[in-house]
Amino acid sequence: MSETPRVPRAERRRRTEERILAAARELFAQHGFERTTIRAVASAAAVDPALVMQYYGSKSKLFARAAWHQHPETDPHSGEPAPCQAPPETPDEVVDALLALLGTKLNAIPGTSLAMLRSMLTHPEAGEVARETITHQINEIRDALDLPDPGARAALLISTIVGVTIGHQLLGLDALCDTPPEQLAELLRPALQALLTP
Repeated sequence: MSETPRVPRAERRRRTEERILAAARELFAQHGFERTTIRAVASAAAVDPALVMQYYGSKSKLFARAAWHQHPETDPHSGEPAPCQAPPETPDEVVDALLALLGTKLNAIPGTSLAMLRSMLTHPEAGEVARETITHQINEIRDALDLPDPGARAALLISTIVGVTIGHQLLGLDALCDTPPEQLAELLRPALQALLTP
């Protein structure tokens, strides 16, 4: 009779983290940031609340990890914004990276992610999570630009992507929703390029 192989500790931890994140996403989506508690997340994940705090430190950090966990710009261990694998170095690379990001955001976003995005727009503490992530993206682009006013240009570029995402995903604007994401990207390309012209 063979024994069941032991699951390594790191794998057990990963599975526990995934359970906690899945529970957090669901509860944040159902109840919003303010009405979701660490205790409720722990109960839904079948773990002790102290373990949730040990892994994530605070409700804000748990929210950040749950909200951005599946996004490539997020560090998979901390939930904090992480630098791109290869930061853009030229204006064309910046535009290509932004349009790729937009394409990701315009394709089907799960309902839980949309609900969490709403929380970011309506709750100050959740909004701070969004601001930190967006500021990180702005700074990364700013650092790649050798142009006058790099910070303002980077902020305008990211704000454009955020605005199109909100118009498409949250507001459901017909003109945006009825246009394929690839076509939106190509229509937007000259506007983004104009922001990168000296």
